[in-house]
Amino acid sequence: MGAQHVLALALPAASNSVIINARCSLRIEADQRVIVVAGLPVHHYRAADAVAEAYAMVFLVESGFAQQRDVARAFGRSVRSVRRYQRHYARGGMTGLGREEGWRRGRRRISGTRLRTIEMLKSQGLSNRAIAHRLGVSEKAIRKLVGPSKPIESAQIAFAEITAAAVGKPPATAMPCAQTGNAATARQDRAGDCHPITEPADDDEPVPMSLDCDANDRTLDRQLAHLGLLDDAAPLFREGVSVPGAGVLLALPCLVESGLFRISRKLYGEIGPAFYGLRTTLLTLLLMALLRIKRPEQLKERDPAAFGRLLGLDRAPEVKTLRRRLGRLAAHHCAEQLGAELARLRVDRRGHLMGFLYIDGHVRAYHGHRAITSKAYVPRRHLAMLASTDYWINDRSGDPLLVITAEVDAALTKALPQLLHQVRDLVGERRVTIVFDRGGWSPRLFATMIKDGFDLLTYRKGRCRRINTQRFIARRAEIDGHSLDYLLHDQPVRFLKGKLRLRQVTRLCDDGHQTQVITSRWDLRDIEVAHRMFERWRQENFFKYMREEFLLDALVDYQIEPEDPTRTIPNPERRALDKAIRAARTDLAKLEREYGAAAADNAERHRPTMRGFKIAHRSLGKQLRTARARVAQLFEQRRDVPKRVEIRDLNEKAVVKLATERKHLTDIIKMVAYQAESDLLALLRPHYARADQEGRTLLHELFATAGDIGVTDRELQITLAPLSSPHRTRAAHALCDRLDQTAITFPGSRLRVRFAVRPPPRLGLAFPGPLIERSTVAAVAAP
Repeated sequence: MGAQHVLALALPAASNSVIINARCSLRIEADQRVIVVAGLPVHHYRAADAVAEAYAMVFLVESGFAQQRDVARAFGRSVRSVRRYQRHYARGGMTGLGREEGWRRGRRRISGTRLRTIEMLKSQGLSNRAIAHRLGVSEKAIRKLVGPSKPIESAQIAFAEITAAAVGKPPATAMPCAQTGNAATARQDRAGDCHPITEPADDDEPVPMSLDCDANDRTLDRQLAHLGLLDDAAPLFREGVSVPGAGVLLALPCLVESGLFRISRKLYGEIGPAFYGLRTTLLTLLLMALLRIKRPEQLKERDPAAFGRLLGLDRAPEVKTLRRRLGRLAAHHCAEQLGAELARLRVDRRGHLMGFLYIDGHVRAYHGHRAITSKAYVPRRHLAMLASTDYWINDRSGDPLLVITAEVDAALTKALPQLLHQVRDLVGERRVTIVFDRGGWSPRLFATMIKDGFDLLTYRKGRCRRINTQRFIARRAEIDGHSLDYLLHDQPVRFLKGKLRLRQVTRLCDDGHQTQVITSRWDLRDIEVAHRMFERWRQENFFKYMREEFLLDALVDYQIEPEDPTRTIPNPERRALDKAIRAARTDLAKLEREYGAAAADNAERHRPTMRGFKIAHRSLGKQLRTARARVAQLFEQRRDVPKRVEIRDLNEKAVVKLATERKHLTDIIKMVAYQAESDLLALLRPHYARADQEGRTLLHELFATAGDIGVTDRELQITLAPLSSPHRTRAAHALCDRLDQTAITFPGSRLRVRFAVRPPPRLGLAFPGPLIERSTVAAVAAP
């Protein structure tokens, strides 16, 4: 018997291979990497060669062998990184994929917080090498910072001597320290002794240096920024009466406690030597949002000197400057990480409100002239438009927690898995209930959510059997201060052929409509399930408030960025054919109705046969046959057209999308401003009876109120003018007392901020002068 032949079957993937897709794989052999396409090696490189690895990703995507998400998953990168490699390769080839050694251009080796130490040591006669040894850096770093020539050093000391002479203090050799590292140093500063400054702790707000003594003239600090020796201008205040908008400083404690300044300092570091640095830019944007300056262009309508007094500057940044600072922040691409860190901090502080999280998408319509391909359904206009979608996560009280800019305008069912992954990173292992609308309806998704440790609460989508009205039970309760009265019916339901068992709570409305609510929470009362579901309208009200008060839908910039060329969209050609088919079938139906009506009215004594009827109506019959042939032709033409196509198959201009980084950053700033309003409203509620109805209106009035600014060595005193009515003034006074207890310091300084409200004027006194007793008035009035 002959030997058995071995069948030439495809070998299974080796254990040291990473599957990219059905035809591509990454073979790993020791320190070597091989890209295999359809069984053939097409590219190999060493594992330590980062440029070659980046080129491998670009090669797979540009050649059409794999999509970006598959390549990113196989190489352990993000989709954004793959796109960045493509962009760098298109600009500079293999050289563009390489990274220059050393620090980023324009970044100094020494932070701006240690400049005073260097100046002080230099004024004491120490050499560059001695200063470098003391600070733990190289001599080259000190030389690049202060320069080797004597004239520059003497000029820097001259600046300090001029300032010291103006304020009557010792020269730069004995200049008081601008910041301290511990309590002992702070006491020595108050005693007038000078010691070298130390690096602040990570959680301490750094205090920038300043050589100016006049708050109205910041010439020296601007000169330092021009020379690259200043990262941010120190706030210097001067006393003033009736400063417009001084009430907005009431939000400072909430803004500082939000952690935005501290987290931004860790993520962004510095945005380059500038008079308007990171802290000043963020504080300007926050105060603009609270003062309802909705666009940077609206700064043209504001006095920059008056607005600058609120920031401790001689002038506030204007439109072009602010836009440039936003561009520098967006260049770091840290907005997503900034939002996640802020949300994580808020979860730690408000964990009791994270039991129910509301998720919904907000669609921003686009009215520009860019050839973008992203479309979405805009509920406010009841039509599909060029738009982008942002997904917001709000806590139980309705306050925003996190905003995520969608990469692709997909349905909520496709976006929820990624959103839930973000939520899990925020809340940890605790079990939370996700509340969303019918856009996320998917029983398969529900099963996955329950398996991953989430509970769900949503409306039921689709038709279901109506419940007899006699089976509803009246439920009454008081939840979160709200009196509730519902007619409810509670029953279990099953999906996925009985594999998924959920709970359905149905509410009977006054007009007879039945609203079905689906949940996996069996431990809650039926009335609480209905209440938590209907509280989803808080998020809709939040979107409306943000659109009207903060201009959430504003187009922040006009920049574009490359779109994923492999993303598929509905085929425009097929959409046009569908429209033509609908029109042709409408015409065909009209002709068929006319032909049928003619057949019904046919006089049989004149045309007893069908042949005679057709001859009499030959024109109508010809039109009917032509219409049927037209419909058949369109169906045949559509059969060869694919339903979806890749973006790159359309045209080159379509492979772009609106830049998202700057918009995401401004959304985070507006979210922090809204959270500050909510925190102030919570402090105001015990002292204002109509806080739920008029609380935010009162805060708007407070923010726009003028006030007096008083400055001492240790305090910044804000005294607001009385409000429109005595009871509002009393509420504002109580709010100021609560804010004083926080002992907050103005960002970038050591000044403790104190708040107060001037008492309202006494009514009934028409003229100043001594009061007249009633008996005297009565005697004069008697005849």
